[in-house]
Amino acid sequence: MGDDRARRAEEIAALRTGIELGMTLIDTAEMYGDGRSETLVGEALAGLRQEVFLVTKVLPSNASRKGVTRSCEASLKRLQTDRVDLYLLHWSSSYPLEETVRGFEDLLAAGKIRAWGVSNLDLGEMKQLVALPGGKACATNQVLYNLTRRGIEFDLLPWSQKRGMPIMAYSPVEQGRLLGHKGLKQVAQELGAAPAQVALAWVLRQEGVVAIPKAGTIAHARENRAALDLRLSVQDLAALDRNFPAPGGPQPLEML
Repeated sequence: MGDDRARRAEEIAALRTGIELGMTLIDTAEMYGDGRSETLVGEALAGLRQEVFLVTKVLPSNASRKGVTRSCEASLKRLQTDRVDLYLLHWSSSYPLEETVRGFEDLLAAGKIRAWGVSNLDLGEMKQLVALPGGKACATNQVLYNLTRRGIEFDLLPWSQKRGMPIMAYSPVEQGRLLGHKGLKQVAQELGAAPAQVALAWVLRQEGVVAIPKAGTIAHARENRAALDLRLSVQDLAALDRNFPAPGGPQPLEML
C-alpha cells in the first residue's frame, strides 16, 4: 500500500474504516514501498494514533545495534509518531541476534518502542533467540501461515503457544491465491460466506494467533471484519483438513 498515488485516498479510507470497525492493529515495514507504506499509514492515523497498536519492521541489513536505532527513527518520522508499539526484525540477519536485541533494548529504554519481536524465524532460531540475554522479551514471531502453509503447526506453533508467545500470521489468504480453491469455495458456499472470510476464520480460530490481512478498500475492510464473527463447525474444519492436510512432520519455514 502507498505505491499508487491514484489509490491513496481509497487506501487511507480503508485503513480508517478498519480502525472504526475495531481492527486496531496495523502492520507495516520500512521495506514496503521503500517507506511509502509507512508514510501512508502515518497519514491514515492522523487523529487516531492513540486507538492503534502500531507494528513496523527493520530490514536485516539495518539490524546492527546502531542501525536498528537509525531505522526506527526514520520509520517514526514517516509514521508521524513518537513511538511504535511493536518493532520487528523482518527476517534473519547477518548481524548476531544478540546485537539486534541490544539495539531493541536501546529503543525500549529511549521510549521509542513499547515491545520488540521477530519475523520469519524458524524454531531453531527462536530457541537460539530466547536463550540469549534479554531474548525472552521477544513478544511475537510473524510468519507465513494459512490453509496452504501449515508447516508451523508441527513444531513452531505449539512451541510458541506453550510459551504464551503470539504468532502473527501474514498472507492469511495466500495473497489471494487461495480464493479460487474448489474445496474452500465449497465450505464458503455452505456457510454463506466469502472464501476469504473462511480462510481468515480458520486462522483466527487458533489460540494465540493474530491474522494481518491486507485491505485496500472499504469493502475489503468490512469483509475482513465480518470473518471474525464466522464460526467454523467440526464438519467445516474436517472438510478443510481434507483439502488442506496438516503437516505430518517437520517442514522448513516458508516465506513470501
